[in-house]
Amino acid sequence: MIKKSILTISLIIVLSWAAGILIFAWKINHLPVSSDRKTDAIIALTGGRNRIAEAVSLLKQGLAERLFISGVDKDISLQNINNTQKLDIADYLHIDIGHNASNTFENAEETRQWVINHQIRSIRLVTSNYHVFRSLIEFEDQNPELEIIPHPVYSENIEKKWWTSWQTFSLIFKEYNKFLYAYLRSIF
Repeated sequence: MIKKSILTISLIIVLSWAAGILIFAWKINHLPVSSDRKTDAIIALTGGRNRIAEAVSLLKQGLAERLFISGVDKDISLQNINNTQKLDIADYLHIDIGHNASNTFENAEETRQWVINHQIRSIRLVTSNYHVFRSLIEFEDQNPELEIIPHPVYSENIEKKWWTSWQTFSLIFKEYNKFLYAYLRSIF
């Protein structure tokens, strides 16, 4: 009887996890982009293709007064980023970079201090589509008073038919499990 109960519970957990990853994979490919809503600042998280370029473009469009790029390598300056990514940044005064974050939890920590220092009440969080949900959990947990508008960046290297590409499947598999960990950590 106990073995049957354990088997049943295990099966329910596995099926729930499988249904969850299917829902997660669908949702990350159907996230809306609120392109016209202004915020106090734009936050770009490093680590994914086109994130910084998208954030700079949003700043140039006037969707915020300031941009903070979190998770920049210690040896990299804003001028390096500008030159490497060919961003054509004309005004460095409204862009700050953070060198103290190496993961999403630390991005939220690093941004929290910057938000406090600049009296920011609302942000547009620019990150890859597959990274949006985990980022929101971390940022909302560390910045509960902050209004956060997610801004997903879609990469041409990430297949929408994720099950047809081992690279994309692997990425989504890992990100979904990281999301679950962050979610469970935030509720306990």
